[in-house]
Amino acid sequence: MPRRRTPSSSSSTGSSPAPRNRTPQPVRVRRRSFGDFVKAFLAFVALVGLVVGVPLGLAVTVGWPFPDGAPGLDWLQREITVDTFLSILTVIVWFAWAQFAACVLVEVKAALSGVGVPGRVPGAGPSQLLARQLVAALLLVGATAASLTPGLSQLGHSLEGNQKPSVAAAQQTPGLFAQQQEQAAGAAGALAEQAGQAAARADGAAAAHGDTKYYRIQPPEGRHHDSLWEIADRHLGDGRRYHEIFELNKDRVQPDGSKLSEASLIRPGWIMEMPGDARGGELVEMPDEAPAVSEQVRQQIQDYARTGDQAQGSGGAQGGDAHVSLPEQRPAPAPSAGQEHTTPAEAGPTAQDGRFGDSFGLPEALLAAPLLAAGLLGALGRRRRQALWQSALGGIGGRRGMEPPTPSGDAQDVHDALLVGADPEGVRLLDRSLRGLAGALAAESRPLPVVYAAWMGGNGDLHLQLAQPAGKPPAPWQVGQDETFWLLARADAERYEDVDTAAPYPGLVSLGTMDDSRLLLNLESVPGLVSLSGTQADRAAVFASVAAELATNGWSDRMTITLVGFGDDLTPLAPNRIRHLDGFDDLFETMSAETRQRRGALGAAGHDSVLTGRTGPAQHTRWAPHLVLLAAQPSDEDALRLAELAADASRLGIGYLVGTEGTELPGAAWEMEITGEGRLLAPLLGLELEAQLLPAAQQRAVVELFTDADPEHGPGGPGGPTNTPPFLVDISEQGRPAVYARLVGSYEIIGLEAPDGERSAQLHEALALLLLHREGVHPRVLASALWPRGVTPDVRDALLERLRAWLGTDPDGTPRLGTDATGRLTLAQSVVSDLDVLRSLYYEATQGRGVGSRQVRGRLLTDALVLVRGPLLADRPEGRYRWLTHEIVDAQLPLLVADTGLALSEFHLEKDRAEKAIEALNAALRTAPADERLWHELLRATHATGDPDRLHALAADLVGRSGARGLPPRTEALLDELLPTWREGVAAAG
Repeated sequence: MPRRRTPSSSSSTGSSPAPRNRTPQPVRVRRRSFGDFVKAFLAFVALVGLVVGVPLGLAVTVGWPFPDGAPGLDWLQREITVDTFLSILTVIVWFAWAQFAACVLVEVKAALSGVGVPGRVPGAGPSQLLARQLVAALLLVGATAASLTPGLSQLGHSLEGNQKPSVAAAQQTPGLFAQQQEQAAGAAGALAEQAGQAAARADGAAAAHGDTKYYRIQPPEGRHHDSLWEIADRHLGDGRRYHEIFELNKDRVQPDGSKLSEASLIRPGWIMEMPGDARGGELVEMPDEAPAVSEQVRQQIQDYARTGDQAQGSGGAQGGDAHVSLPEQRPAPAPSAGQEHTTPAEAGPTAQDGRFGDSFGLPEALLAAPLLAAGLLGALGRRRRQALWQSALGGIGGRRGMEPPTPSGDAQDVHDALLVGADPEGVRLLDRSLRGLAGALAAESRPLPVVYAAWMGGNGDLHLQLAQPAGKPPAPWQVGQDETFWLLARADAERYEDVDTAAPYPGLVSLGTMDDSRLLLNLESVPGLVSLSGTQADRAAVFASVAAELATNGWSDRMTITLVGFGDDLTPLAPNRIRHLDGFDDLFETMSAETRQRRGALGAAGHDSVLTGRTGPAQHTRWAPHLVLLAAQPSDEDALRLAELAADASRLGIGYLVGTEGTELPGAAWEMEITGEGRLLAPLLGLELEAQLLPAAQQRAVVELFTDADPEHGPGGPGGPTNTPPFLVDISEQGRPAVYARLVGSYEIIGLEAPDGERSAQLHEALALLLLHREGVHPRVLASALWPRGVTPDVRDALLERLRAWLGTDPDGTPRLGTDATGRLTLAQSVVSDLDVLRSLYYEATQGRGVGSRQVRGRLLTDALVLVRGPLLADRPEGRYRWLTHEIVDAQLPLLVADTGLALSEFHLEKDRAEKAIEALNAALRTAPADERLWHELLRATHATGDPDRLHALAADLVGRSGARGLPPRTEALLDELLPTWREGVAAAG
């Protein structure tokens, strides 16, 4: 069974029933209407006619039923005539009237005196039911609270056939809308059957109700009758929450044998189960221990409690409500010796807290957000690569051979936190799993089911929670704890291949963790608004986290994210996804138009929802989601307009997350609250999460990382300072290093003894990471790079001690592995790599001593090219160095080699040494074969030799390398200039 947590429980596995979710729709509170008075008047006329009119009519037409005198024995011998038969029928009618009149008196007495449970008139089942309805309708106009109608008209297509109450195990989740209630006129037979079923369940089930609250409907005071509205106003703080009480108690057998079928018709003596956050002295909590409650009432509450959802068996959720319940978790695989198999989020703030973590901590919010961190890290890497190519192609003057700026301060801490917390493997598996599911369903000609949420378990399993049962999932997916859960084990997910299909659920976004499971809510499937209350600063942290993850996640394709009231500075994260609107008027104008357009497009395409358009032949349309994050508090009028917009949003692929200062928002399907302690609460959903946040300081630092990577706006942009390598090597004879590592090509180390064979690979990998980050590496970053799934502090510290011992000390006794003022691990200047030397040689040749001396420049550039022996760490073992996926050095090295080759070619061509230039360009092409600039210079150098056949051969080689894509346009233009007949030569060669 799914586990749940209620606000009053201290254990996540407790058995106390969680309150149901309320799913408010836009409602209009009304006072007594004309229809109420008409109903009451008709009930009054019917009662007068039946109680007074019937006996008067009988008395006038057939006389009173009492005989004038004592009957004799001779009447038994008389012939039965028509008059005799009519007299007998008259007596029967008089008896029926008397029984009905007695029922009316009993019902009126119970309603006005407040005794609660009315007595039963023998043999008067239908008559008493009719009397009860007429009396209730008559008394309706005397109630002080209005008759309220739950707003269920906008239920939507996805809720048909799913209106059965869920069991206690699923009550924690946001319940969606119940069916229209049965009319009391036809309920007599159903009442008897339900009462029998409830008794049978009560005999065989025993549930704990220690934290469940009950309320007994109070007798009237004068003409003042109790109502659900007033009960909600007194005990829940808002009368509009009356429908929560109604949903908890509808169709449950009351002590008098009747049931609640309309929110406006309640009777004194009835018992109401209350939501878990109800307060007030009239409530009965733990009735067995409530001395102020009579034994009779205690017994009634106990009997009534057995008719609730908590006593209806343990068959699991039936899909009738929009549940977001915690799935059952399989046992995690046993960790290997010295290693904890945890996610990076868990490893960050817990497993990696050692002697470094106490004094040099990193932002915990990002350490605990593995999917957000992976998305930000991936987007940052793409931004930096784009900047490198723009600089290399001359798009930004003065930045050739640029190095990305080294973060500092908060930006450095946030960057380290991203490296530690990121779980790119989890993102990859999630994306492949979802797309694989979509592909498998499309192959079976089945539509995508509506998914409310996804849970990523601590053991790596993926649970999809469906809005309703959707049949058997395609292999290797399995049915989870019930038919509304589809489960994919991590081992099966790892066997998935890439599938060319649209992202099926791009609106999934992380909200936080609960019991080692991460909740991703599908914002575009919510049948209405999602509201978030709390202080402005706390709400802003949640909104920033949601916006950042949606903008950079790896399981979506196209998407539009509209931010209203916040996030102007978040645009650099994803300029193609994020847009801002100034206020509500712009939002309503934009979203009204888009809602109409999407509704029309779906109708024209013949799709029920956007999910239909993401599978099968129509998937090319993609149906990208549009998610609106509205941080500003809407007015009452704006809130109602928002609710109208969101009524059909889930079908159209539009989602709304709205901030509110209060606890109520019209049209909010799911309501959440963020606390100052970082807890995301949904008491009526039974969810209590450790919220995923992006606080303001960390948000600014993240944005700084992205803006610094922008070649047009970063610190090294036009007019900015020249770019200098993070570590310059003394390239003179006096600067010979004590330890020299070759990273460009095969990995070799000179100057150190070979370490212990079992530890060699690990120590080499740690040293490579330090050599590629001369600015320093946080111990947590080093540990997460070597153990992506987590490590205990003692194992990490043991590695650092071995690394220090292996590197040793300089002749003056200085350790070659030290720690800077920020607690980051740094290497001494006596430990150098060939990449450091390569960068230093190129820098000296183009910006240092080589600028003023042609001879020095040529020698430095030649020495630099000699160092290039192949790609970075060419022989690295499989399964190691996975942290390189976070780096851009794989893009930096080819560009640096290409820049060196181009500079040396230019150096030789100045003296008409074409063959030397060709030699330098070919050396650079071995490491950077895709760099178009090298091929252009090679064409020019070959043209300078004056050999057209050689140029024709090079052109043919280029055409062959380009394949079906053909030559790039600029390459074709250059060939047209250098060799106008190149096409003829290529055709002849072909």
